[in-house]
Amino acid sequence: MILARMHTAVGSIFHPVIACLLALTVLTTRASAAEPTPPPSFPANAERSPLTSYFVHPTRVVWTSGAGVVNTDTLLKARTGQAALIEKLPPLVLPPGQGIVLDFGVELAGSIELFTPPQKPKKPAHVRVRFGESVAEAMAELGERGAQNDHALRDLRVQLPWLGKTTVGPSGFRFVRIDNPDPDTEVRLSQVRAVATLRDIPYLGSFKSSSPRLDAIWATGAYTVHLNMQDYLWDGIKRDRLVWVGDMMPEVAVINAVFGHNDVVPRSLDLSRDITPPGKWMNDIGSYSMWWILLHETWYQHHGDLADLRTQQPRLADLLRRLDARVGADGRENINGMRFLDWPTYGDKAAVHEGLQALLTMTMDAGARLADTLDDPESARLARATAERLRLHRPASGGRKAAAALSVLAGLADAKEISRSILQKNGPSDLSTFYGYFVLEALAQAGDIDVALDFISRYWGGMLDQGATTFWEDFDLNWTKNAGRIDELVPPGKADLHGDFGAHCYIGFRHSLCHGWAGGPTAWLSRHILGISPAAPGFAQVRIEPRLGSLTWAEGTYPTPRGLIRVRHERQPDGTIRSAVSLPPGVKRVP
Repeated sequence: MILARMHTAVGSIFHPVIACLLALTVLTTRASAAEPTPPPSFPANAERSPLTSYFVHPTRVVWTSGAGVVNTDTLLKARTGQAALIEKLPPLVLPPGQGIVLDFGVELAGSIELFTPPQKPKKPAHVRVRFGESVAEAMAELGERGAQNDHALRDLRVQLPWLGKTTVGPSGFRFVRIDNPDPDTEVRLSQVRAVATLRDIPYLGSFKSSSPRLDAIWATGAYTVHLNMQDYLWDGIKRDRLVWVGDMMPEVAVINAVFGHNDVVPRSLDLSRDITPPGKWMNDIGSYSMWWILLHETWYQHHGDLADLRTQQPRLADLLRRLDARVGADGRENINGMRFLDWPTYGDKAAVHEGLQALLTMTMDAGARLADTLDDPESARLARATAERLRLHRPASGGRKAAAALSVLAGLADAKEISRSILQKNGPSDLSTFYGYFVLEALAQAGDIDVALDFISRYWGGMLDQGATTFWEDFDLNWTKNAGRIDELVPPGKADLHGDFGAHCYIGFRHSLCHGWAGGPTAWLSRHILGISPAAPGFAQVRIEPRLGSLTWAEGTYPTPRGLIRVRHERQPDGTIRSAVSLPPGVKRVP
C-alpha cells in the first residue's frame, strides 16, 4: 500500500507523521493492481479519477460532552465498513445535545462515513459535523474567529438513514466533532471512518541524515504537497482548494524531488493558461504570470519534455512582450494589478517593488533561455534586452527577507552581504512558509548552509513541536509563546495557536494548516544537502555537490526520467566529504 511504500522510502523516522501513518489501518478500495476500465454501459465521456480512496479509522477520542456519551471505544476499532442487522459491538450513543471529537491521527483530505445500526423507532436522526485541522477548530462555531465554510463545507448538519451509511465532506481535516442537535432523539453510530483521497504514487525521492528532526521535516513537507496533489495541484485541502500559479513553485520543487514527473503539474499550468483571458495576469497577480514562466523552465530542466514546452510557446512569447511593456526606460518595473510577493510583505510598497524588480529579472533571464530552446530568436532578444534594462535599476533594500532573497537569486545583490545584513538578522523571523523557501535558497547561495539548517529546524520544526502533521499557510514562532498545541483542547490561560492568530485572508480558523507552498524545505534538503540538481534537460547530465553543514552524514534518492539517483555522503575526520553515488543509465555526472 502507498503509505507502507512511503515509509520504506523515507526510512524509519520517529516523528508523528510517520508514526501515525504506520499506525493507521488503511484499506485500499482497489480490487487488483490491474488498470481499471469503466463498464461497457458507462457513458462514453466517463473519466477515471486520478485519485485513490483509503479508509482511515480514528486513533483516539479527544473529548466528549458528558457522561451520557457511551461506548466511545467502539469507534476506535477497525470494522467491516458495512451496515449490518447484527453488530458485535455496542454502538456509540449520543443523547440529545451531546457530542464527541475524534482524532484521525494525521491530516487528511477527504470525507467521513457515518454508519447507523437498526433501532426503534425508525425516527430520522440528525447530526452536526464539524471538521477541524486543529481540535479548537473542530470545536468552533461558524463565524467564530474566522471559522468558515469557504471552498469546502466544514460545518454542516446531515440526516442519517436507518441502518445505512452517510458520507459527509469533503474537506481537509484531522479532527471531527459529531453532535446530536435534536432535543428528543438519540443518535447511535456503529462505525465512523474517514475516506482519504490522494494520488496513489510512490515516494521515489528520500532523505535521511544524522538529524532525525530534519528527516521528519523532509517527510512532512513531502506529505503536505502530496495531499494537495488532488484533481489539480491545490494550495490547501481545506481552504484554497484552487490552482495558484505562484504558490506552485515550492510545490513543484517538492514534486520533482519526491515523486518525479506527475501530470498534476502540466495539467495545472495548462489550466491556468487556458482560463486566463488575453491581457490578464494569471490569478490576477502579475508575479504569478512570472512564476508560470519560471515553473516551465524548472519543469523542462527536470523532465526534458520538449514537445510539451513547444505547446507553451505562444503564451510564453505573449507574456514576455506584456512584461517588457511594464518596464520603463530607466529599468524600473511597474507591474500593474495586484502587486504581491507573500503575505508578510503585503502592503510594504518598498519591499514589493524590490521583490518584483528581482523576480521580473529572473523571469526575463529564464524566458530568454526558454526562447532559445524553442528557436524563437525574437522573443529571446526581447527578453535579454529587458533583463539588461531591469539591471539598470537597483532598488534600495528595505530590509525584508523575502525581497532581499529574490534580489540575491536574481544576481542584483551580493549573497554574502545580504545574508549577513538581512537574512540572518533576528534568526528565523520575518519569514513566511511560502517565501521562506527562497530565503533558504539565498542562504545556500551565500554558503550559509548551517544558518539555513537552523532556520529549517526552528521554523518548520516549530510547527511539528505544536502537533502539526502538515505545514501551514503561515507561521510565526512568536505565536507559540504561551499557546496550546493544535492537537489538544486549549488549556486555560493559554492562547489558541490556530484561532488567535493569522492575518490578511487567513485570520483565525480560516488559516489553512495544510498548505502546499510550505513544503519548500523538502526540495531544499534534497537539492543542497544531497546536492542533486539537473545540469541538462531531463537529467541527461547531473551535478552532485553535497554540502552537509554541521551534519555528519546524509543519504537519499532523487527521481529522474531515467531512473533513481542514489547518494550517500559522509564527513571524514579531516573535514572532507566521501560520497557514494549511483547513477541510472544515461545520466552523466558533470563538475
